[in-house]
Amino acid sequence: MKKLILLLAIVSVNIFFIAEKKQRAALERHENMIAETNACLNAGDWKCVEKNVRELLKESPNDTNLQLHLAGVLFEQERYMECVQYIESLNFRNSDLNYLVEKSILLEREMENLGVEKSMHFRLEFDGTPTKKDVMEALAVLEVAYDSLSILFGFMPENKICVVLYEEKEYQGVGPRPDWVGAIFDGKLRIPVNLMEYREVYRPVLFHELTHAFVRSMTRAELPFWLNEGIAQVIDGLRKGRERPEGAAPNLKTLTEQFVQHSSTELAIKLYWYSMKMVEELLRIGGGGTDFFRKFTQCMQDVHRLGFDKALQTHFGVTAEELLESVK
Repeated sequence: MKKLILLLAIVSVNIFFIAEKKQRAALERHENMIAETNACLNAGDWKCVEKNVRELLKESPNDTNLQLHLAGVLFEQERYMECVQYIESLNFRNSDLNYLVEKSILLEREMENLGVEKSMHFRLEFDGTPTKKDVMEALAVLEVAYDSLSILFGFMPENKICVVLYEEKEYQGVGPRPDWVGAIFDGKLRIPVNLMEYREVYRPVLFHELTHAFVRSMTRAELPFWLNEGIAQVIDGLRKGRERPEGAAPNLKTLTEQFVQHSSTELAIKLYWYSMKMVEELLRIGGGGTDFFRKFTQCMQDVHRLGFDKALQTHFGVTAEELLESVK
């Protein structure tokens, strides 16, 4: 009897260790999949992200964070109606999902109504009847800008970049925009078609908006607006040499938040000026030229891992507050 009890005890211990080993292996697979998903997310490899998120959802079918991620991945792949249908099948809604539905419906309508031209790195959509010359020249300038920025930053976006040449207000994107806003980047480069009449302006504007697309591809993390707008202005060169705006300097919080929430043109001019000066100071600290832009790219790629403030200090040894103080 004692021998039987001992054998049963040994069997129980073996079963315990086998079960524990399986649990550890399952946990390791789970963690590896999450790490791979994050890496694919940073690289913009949406098919990889979708495959992994769907696998993770098999383990946790009611995980609302994973459900939101899957909806976002469908959106990023321009599968807009599939995105809407998936969201409508869920048992919850929040502001992020509502945004994806609203934006998907708008973009699906755009895809139906807009003309399309493509080049190596761009998909250009347009409403109205811009001339063939305007459309093809925009693509040609964008390809030149793409080559220039990829050399400057030492970086190439993974996916084709979408551009919209628009006449109608509805193609400016979701939500009201202040009167001072013309071209914008919201995942697509949106350029008013009448800008093409002004050669001295539209080329720098295309460089400016394309810089936003490059920076977005470098990191999926949220960036302060002073950095995004500052680096784009340094690239486009349109505002170089402008005098300091009158009045008190804006605070860092205002410079960090979206500029388009402000209707005042006077405030917008001030925010853009200080943003440019802060990045010019960063350029000076970073040694200028190619060294700075390569360091900038590394900094942007580390934001997802370190957070913005830590990445800025790691690569440039300065804080945003110190940059602002130096240009006041």
